[in-house]
Amino acid sequence: MPERLVVVLDIGKTHAKLSLWSRGGDLVRRESRANARVAGPHYSTLDVAGIEDWLTETLKGFGSIGDIGAIVPVAHGAAVAIIRDGGLAAPVMDYEFDPPPELRATYRAQRSAFSETGSPAMGMALNLGQQLHCIEHFYPEALHGDAQILPWAQYWAWRLTGVAVSEVSSLGAHTDLWAPEQRAPSAMARRRGWAQRLAPRRRAHERLGPLTEKWRARTGLGQDVMVHAGVHDSNAALCSARAHPEFANTDATLTSTGTWFVSMRAPASEAGAPKLLENSGCLFNVDVEENPVPTALFMGGREAELLGGARLDDAGRQQALVAASARVMAMGAMALPSMVEGAGFFPDAAGAWRDEPPDRTERDAAIALYLALMTDVGLGRIESTGTVLVEGRFANCELFTRALAALRPRDSIYVSADESDVSLGALRLICPARGGAGVLKRVAPLDHDIAEYRSAWRAQISARTRRA
Repeated sequence: MPERLVVVLDIGKTHAKLSLWSRGGDLVRRESRANARVAGPHYSTLDVAGIEDWLTETLKGFGSIGDIGAIVPVAHGAAVAIIRDGGLAAPVMDYEFDPPPELRATYRAQRSAFSETGSPAMGMALNLGQQLHCIEHFYPEALHGDAQILPWAQYWAWRLTGVAVSEVSSLGAHTDLWAPEQRAPSAMARRRGWAQRLAPRRRAHERLGPLTEKWRARTGLGQDVMVHAGVHDSNAALCSARAHPEFANTDATLTSTGTWFVSMRAPASEAGAPKLLENSGCLFNVDVEENPVPTALFMGGREAELLGGARLDDAGRQQALVAASARVMAMGAMALPSMVEGAGFFPDAAGAWRDEPPDRTERDAAIALYLALMTDVGLGRIESTGTVLVEGRFANCELFTRALAALRPRDSIYVSADESDVSLGALRLICPARGGAGVLKRVAPLDHDIAEYRSAWRAQISARTRRA
């Protein structure tokens, strides 16, 4: 009998991706679409209808390739859906919506302490509690009746199956709704009545059931296609990393790169977990086994865009960028944080250029160095040591990874050139016997010294922060 294939639905902030896999980890087909922001009457929303139309047509096409047996949803952790009476009770909020000051103030007065949730107060609408607070204000009836609260990955599982669940790696992703040490909803979530509205919790790998009759008719897929509960995207990448021997049984950190640069540390023991400070760009995520995961994050991909960076991962530009980095450091050109207001490791600092290079290659080299400097700060704040595995789009930027290796000479920096680590991690949830994404590559540090440049960069940040 031919092997049944697995579909991974990965709904990121910037792109939605659908990939088709053998159970052994061979990629059969991958499709993607750019996600749009949709203007709503009260706040910007995610393009739920557009994603669903694309998903329908792409699943139909995948079904013509081979026999599909399973679908695993994956999504970022900063979106929440409220369902009621078989549909959405309110539009799904785009986390880049900036709540009115009065709504932000009234919400923050009610938040549980960072010591309980490991979830800091973040900018825009990055905390799911902030989103729920705003939605209840704009749509007072949203949480009435049979309403249930679903994380974004589990919304898509529900849409496909009609089975409403929540899952801990999604609930524990800077939502303010989860208390990692208690392995239960936070005090605020209980006080606001949100905990009681959370859909029943299921493990990420668990089967929820087959596609609904409507989806079978729309896609032509069979009634024996099983949909699983799904997982938070960074945690899916962590599941993939843990399959590599270089990562297993040691103190290791995964740095996942895309719109966000997310560094998740797996300490060798509970005693090795750091004490994190609020407002430091750090938090505790929760993995699929409900364990707290020290995490540092900043919007690296978005900051690169705002700084004017272009195609930093283009294979044909890597040697030129590395060569330009020496000139950039010699002239003292540097990007300073933070281009995304209120986020990252220096939330009170206003992003700026110092001696911005007019040459495009030199400017892009400075941006790659900036990403390495910021990643180094985050790794330091979660006390990362030992092995660091870089995955995602920017793992293909040689200057970024080599600069990071130069900044952290005591660590072993590896790259996974496969951009499918999130999908492979989701696949590993339901096919745990399969290995990692192939052989990892050890990164060689830059030939030229970067320590003086880092010192100057940090001095500039300190001076600007003091003036502010």
